[in-house]
Amino acid sequence: MKKILLTLFQIAVTVGMLIWVFHDPNQRAKMAEALRTADYRWVGAGILAYILVEVFAVFRWQILLRVQKIRLSFPRVAGTGGDIIKSYLLLKETPDKKAGALLAVVFDRLIGLVALVAITVTLVSLRFDILSQSPETRRLLWILLFLLGTSITALLTSFIISGFNLFHWLPHKFPGREKLIEVSAAYHLYARHWIATFLAFGASLGAHLATFTTFLCVAYAFNVPSAFPEGVKVLDFFAVLPIERTITALPISFAGLGLREQILQVMLHNVCHASVAVSKLIGTMGFLIIFLCCLPGGIVYFFYKPSGETRHVRMREMQTEVATLEHEIGRSD
Repeated sequence: MKKILLTLFQIAVTVGMLIWVFHDPNQRAKMAEALRTADYRWVGAGILAYILVEVFAVFRWQILLRVQKIRLSFPRVAGTGGDIIKSYLLLKETPDKKAGALLAVVFDRLIGLVALVAITVTLVSLRFDILSQSPETRRLLWILLFLLGTSITALLTSFIISGFNLFHWLPHKFPGREKLIEVSAAYHLYARHWIATFLAFGASLGAHLATFTTFLCVAYAFNVPSAFPEGVKVLDFFAVLPIERTITALPISFAGLGLREQILQVMLHNVCHASVAVSKLIGTMGFLIIFLCCLPGGIVYFFYKPSGETRHVRMREMQTEVATLEHEIGRSD
């Protein structure tokens, strides 16, 4: 029931935001003109930039898997999607290393979060005065800082619980106990393999910056005086993106649709002095590039049959099996 309500909420927010963002006929006319005059060579560059994101992600995951002594071919690693699909793939392809497979997936997400926090703190520190110069941008900045503070607090808490093995003191029914046990095991393992961890962190930095570059290329495609009177300033543009990336990652709308365009309209218009129409287009075009580059992973999911299975496995079945294994690991620890 909760999932149904959440889905209905996301549908309502997505539809409402899209109507709000694109309801003005004058802005739609300006968008159409911007699309007609765009330099689509930069859109091609944006696609290449996001392909680089996927390369960094595959490189990072290969490093983390090697620490677990798990070896998968490049196509196997490259053709998977989110955490559930990754976990299920590893459980089926490496049945003798189930615990290690889950740890690799958990740490893959953790190292990506740490890298994003590092980039966000750096960019916000360098451009705090510009990001907080108007009431509209200041509101979004405070949301980012709240979410950033929450993430840092969660990371520090997990470090403390892991370092002092405090999870053994937690009741068995404590919310998130099993996930904390996985995180603790991942910390201890990858701390011993610090060189691999450092390389994975570098790959995460590269992936995030390549994602930012994807949107930057889209901005350059529309870089005309009417759209960017002062030109595209890279550092100012990059400083906006952690706000967009962080807030649209929340389960508010489907894939951030509508919300992304609204955030970039506010931030790019006030920080980079971009036109409202082009600010919205940057969000939509950036999303379409990401969707296009991620489409092969979705196709793999629909046709993927794991070892020992004769049929396609549905997402709900994957979630159930992964959750069962997590529970077993939590009980054994």
